[in-house]
Amino acid sequence: MINHPAGPPARPRVDLDDGTPPPPGRNLIPLPARRRSRLRSHPRLARLTVLLAAFVCAACGLVYELELVALGDYLLGDTVTQTSVVLSVMVFAMGLGSLLAKRLTRRPATAFALVECALALTGGLSVLALYSCWAWIGRYQAAMVGLTCLIGILIGAEIPLLMTLIQRIRREDAGRAVADLFAADYVGALIGGLAFPFLILPRLGPGDGALLTGAVNAVAGAAVVLWLFREEPAPRIRRLLWGGCTIVLAVLAAAAAGSDSIERAARHALYGDQVRFATRSRYQEIVLTGPAEGPLRLYLGGRLAVCGPDEYRGSEALVHPALAAGPDARILLLGGGDGLALREVLRHRDVRSVRLVDADQALTRLARTDPGLAALNGHSLDDPRVRTTAADPMAWLRGAPDQEYDVVLADLPAPVDGGPVKFHSQEFYRLAARLLAPGGRIAVRAGGDGEGLWQIESGLRAAGLWTTPYEVQGTATGTCRPDPPNTIQAFLLAAATPPPLTLAPDAPPPRALTPAALQASATHLTALRPPHSPDPLTLLGPR
Repeated sequence: MINHPAGPPARPRVDLDDGTPPPPGRNLIPLPARRRSRLRSHPRLARLTVLLAAFVCAACGLVYELELVALGDYLLGDTVTQTSVVLSVMVFAMGLGSLLAKRLTRRPATAFALVECALALTGGLSVLALYSCWAWIGRYQAAMVGLTCLIGILIGAEIPLLMTLIQRIRREDAGRAVADLFAADYVGALIGGLAFPFLILPRLGPGDGALLTGAVNAVAGAAVVLWLFREEPAPRIRRLLWGGCTIVLAVLAAAAAGSDSIERAARHALYGDQVRFATRSRYQEIVLTGPAEGPLRLYLGGRLAVCGPDEYRGSEALVHPALAAGPDARILLLGGGDGLALREVLRHRDVRSVRLVDADQALTRLARTDPGLAALNGHSLDDPRVRTTAADPMAWLRGAPDQEYDVVLADLPAPVDGGPVKFHSQEFYRLAARLLAPGGRIAVRAGGDGEGLWQIESGLRAAGLWTTPYEVQGTATGTCRPDPPNTIQAFLLAAATPPPLTLAPDAPPPRALTPAALQASATHLTALRPPHSPDPLTLLGPR
């Protein structure tokens, strides 16, 4: 009779790669003795290689996040919302991925190679996939959340697997290993975060940038680890992993070769067959459609901004009342890179100089060089009285030279129309008011929303200005996209003293305005003004 010892059976001893027994509870699959000896002979080099892989993977992961944020901003606007959704979903998914990775640590090299191949494929194709969803399906937000969650899960699985691989090379204190791994991860994130806005986005754009990042991810993540730990998987599994990595690179290369065709097909599905110009600048996607003889349609960030037959409505309403209320020799035009408001300014004979400040140089270049759009804006950008500056309007106002202007025109979309809040904030109006000459005026777009109109008026009044509201019937896109009944565009004219609302005799009569209609609209809106003005928009205040 054989007597067995009391108590639970002892766990089999599984050697780590440096010959040190694992801590209790670990269940690693041991590497063959030949491979363990190789790792022990060059442990520093092997460890440095794994840390380098962590560095590159972290850089790629942050680029994926920024690509999704940038694309959402291009297509939907509202940078704050897009950034919040992407980052919050990504962080949650990374935590979920770290938990799921605990089940993969028995074969960490094999699991890491699979994770990196999946991440390279998913992240690399993410921009093209989301752009296609936006153009063909229209379910962009749901697709973005799902894709962000998947990418976050894969990124979150990296750290536990890398930690296991480092401990396989050389047993050391867990705190030291975690410190080294996170240092490589955070420095990689820094490099990826800086490379995106200064190198990847301006040189490649979101689509090709994501594809290149995916290829780097596959090589630096999967291939490096498979080479270093090539004895972990069985020969057949190893060949499958190398084949999978090669297929991922081939798919990314094919997508890069066909990205222009995919983008053209998506644009045709979205904008029609007469896309004559399309580009993605640093600030937005710019698409111009229609034949040279018209009617033209200009899309900015996926939104129809200009329809040839109706564009004059907003431009005339912004410009002519402001220039008629006093001196108009020196004009500052903030925004308006399409040249349409500038055309109306130059119709006034007393105008001597115009400074146009618009951040998107690609838009002003298109407005100057495209025959159809240049004809629509009357070749206003080529007028010798005009000087253009490529700069963010608010940043330019902060550093503006010591020069006064008779009229400041803010041709910037209101927040209700997707415009940034900062261009209608109290701080923005205070900066603009500093440049007004005696008797100078400011005219701004206030959109078609009543509550937004009074909030913008509060900002102008907080800057020490008197305001007069007025409106014009119809929008700049009514012919191309029928407006709802009673659609209006609201504007505000502001000055140090109550500004008169009239039209000037030194310019051709506007098509959409008459003195009587202006006075009637001002009377109508004044009657609707709330007894208690809402709080003004500020950079840190109400939205």
